[in-house]
Amino acid sequence: MSHVGVGPRAVMRSVAFLTAGVLAVPALAGCSSEDPSGKPLAAQDVAAAARARVADGGTLRWAVDSVPDTLNAFQSDADATTARVAQAVLPSLYRMDERGRPVRNPDYLESAKVVETEPKQVVVYKLNQQAVWSDGREIGAADFAAQWRALSGKDTAYWTARNAGYDRIEKIERGANDLEVKVTFDRPYADWKSLFTPLYPKEVTGTPDAFNDGARRGIEVTAGPFTVKKVDTKADEVVLTGNPRWWGEPAKLDKIVLRAVPRDERVSELVAGELDLAEIDPDTAEQVARAAAPRDAGTGTPLMGPDGTPAPGSGASALPGPQGGSAARALRSWAIANGSDEEAAEEEILAREKRRKAEAKAERRRKALSGFEVRKSLEPAYTQLALNGAEGPLADERVRRAVARALDREKLAEAVLKPLGLPAEPVGSHLALSGQPAYADGSGALGEQDAKEARALLADAGWVPGGPVKKSEDGEKAAGAEKSEDDEDGKKSDGGDEGTYIVGEDGKDGKDGEDGKDTDGKNKDDGEGGREEGEDTGGTDQESGEKHSSGKNTAQGGAPGAYAPKGTAAPAGAAAAPVAKDGKALTLRFVLPSGPGSQALRTVADRISDMLEKIGIGTEITKVPDESYFKDHVASGEYDLALYSWPASAFPATDARPIYAKPVPAADGSLNVAQNYTRVGTDQVDQLFDQAMGTLDEDKARDLLRKADSRIWAAAGSVPLYQRPQLVAARENLANAGAFGFETPVYEDMGFLKKGARGAEASASPAR
Repeated sequence: MSHVGVGPRAVMRSVAFLTAGVLAVPALAGCSSEDPSGKPLAAQDVAAAARARVADGGTLRWAVDSVPDTLNAFQSDADATTARVAQAVLPSLYRMDERGRPVRNPDYLESAKVVETEPKQVVVYKLNQQAVWSDGREIGAADFAAQWRALSGKDTAYWTARNAGYDRIEKIERGANDLEVKVTFDRPYADWKSLFTPLYPKEVTGTPDAFNDGARRGIEVTAGPFTVKKVDTKADEVVLTGNPRWWGEPAKLDKIVLRAVPRDERVSELVAGELDLAEIDPDTAEQVARAAAPRDAGTGTPLMGPDGTPAPGSGASALPGPQGGSAARALRSWAIANGSDEEAAEEEILAREKRRKAEAKAERRRKALSGFEVRKSLEPAYTQLALNGAEGPLADERVRRAVARALDREKLAEAVLKPLGLPAEPVGSHLALSGQPAYADGSGALGEQDAKEARALLADAGWVPGGPVKKSEDGEKAAGAEKSEDDEDGKKSDGGDEGTYIVGEDGKDGKDGEDGKDTDGKNKDDGEGGREEGEDTGGTDQESGEKHSSGKNTAQGGAPGAYAPKGTAAPAGAAAAPVAKDGKALTLRFVLPSGPGSQALRTVADRISDMLEKIGIGTEITKVPDESYFKDHVASGEYDLALYSWPASAFPATDARPIYAKPVPAADGSLNVAQNYTRVGTDQVDQLFDQAMGTLDEDKARDLLRKADSRIWAAAGSVPLYQRPQLVAARENLANAGAFGFETPVYEDMGFLKKGARGAEASASPAR
């Protein structure tokens, strides 16, 4: 995950320190005989097929979110399409396997190992003797050394986004022969396998000018199965063609066209036959699945439901009368026979003709989509609830912990993933996903969902139920105010749906590259805490900046600030009385993006608001434009609650540290938060990360990371919710492409099945 630059915030209130009780960490499951890392919740879905069954040639038209501003993956404006191009055209010394673990890529490396640890760590890379750049030059030590100098951080003329790991290298030199590269570190570095992937040629990294500008719109020298033919900003596409000097298995495809297509336009492009592969939202996935639904073999019409009516969404008409040229006459006769006059019959004819045209259009659309299938898995990324601990009520750790313990994470995961038929298990770690070595469920350090304990934490922090309403000079209501008519029957809420906000994969506009936008699920208000049908939703929607409140202002009487008996439970399922402190109700700003494609965020935000309402916390939902959501709100700290995602990493000691590091004052007096947008951090977490990064004992590093995760849970700055869904529409005969899950795509194996070849079989997965 790349580092996202954040403007330092001028002033931040001190975060309440963690008490000894909070830091108590349960015994790590890693000490038991059972491996707590578990297995991936979902396998990749790519229609795997042996290369012998894939035809040679063809063009893959692949929808992406953007044409990148740069093809240099180490610059701050690199996005997911940058990474995709780099995977296809540049050396990757290590790849991600099906469990999200780094594995050696034999196309480039014969071996790589730590050969010395004392007095210093030394790694020797033995390169594949066939590995050459597209200009015929051997890949070697000069390329490694140039990349190290560019990314070490010592020369500020290089505009780099990150230097983690490279800043620990002391020197790089040629080994015993031209195929060996010897790297010496001045400090131990556990994540050395993360380096030199991707590896750029020295022509790109050798000088600041070449690094800063030379690789932004093209890479002339490459070393992958494909090479960059052109970056066409007018046509919004990047064209990759086969590399004639590629020494590995030859690419099956002649060409890959990565074309920028907005998420909400992809279904139209699929229908028009302009795409072969596209990540899609749940609504589009439903349309594709419906198009492939069974139909009557004789008539081609949709199968009927159990009650004899047309299958839902089939478009079949329930009106009587034959099909064909005599339909109008038959319909007129039928209408008159059933008591309608001739004028009414004419109206029926027009209505019938309109429906017929609509059905014909729907049938053409269905046939176009019937050539596709939905491939689904879980992304190597998770969505979290972020709690801004910089200032306001959430600066108090007890309030953050109360919010976290009010959440039923299982129900939130189910709301997004269950409708999609994907495993709906909440994520138990901030640093890894199920199946990865560092994964273990550390949520026990925070505690299970418990509304009673959440209310007790609020009371301990001085936020108590009841009390008459006071109005401040600016008209702001305090707890206990008389409820408005809008709030009488239920809370106000708004829509909005989830864009793909994966930090490190965002473009400059805050849209995801895996990731423009993505949806994690459909809005269903039938879950725990969902509104009843007909309940007033109130509120006024605007284009942006709209606000809606959650929470019933039920007057309770009693003195302002009076303490309820600690741990007093509200009636089951009922909203608790709003909590207040110093006559002011506890209401949190919940910021969401307003653009299309973010239905899952609306679903999750609504349920979180309901859950918080049950412990007396209100929420004010504010929808903001997608382009400003992350930059102007999350990164700048203008929120109390927010939903966004982090990608999983095979190297969490390196990649997760800036996300959870304790913010530090900058030289100008502002606060440097790095990527810690919750502003919650501790010295102990930093120390555990540093220890994990500096040990070469993999088991010890894993245990240190799990301890760090437990303390991150205890601080309650962020709450992992669910692994993001991955839905991809793929042409039925496209093999070895789709929902990749953890695994790095194998670009040379992608292609279209030979004529007569049947669908992919699990046993036909290509050996790599």
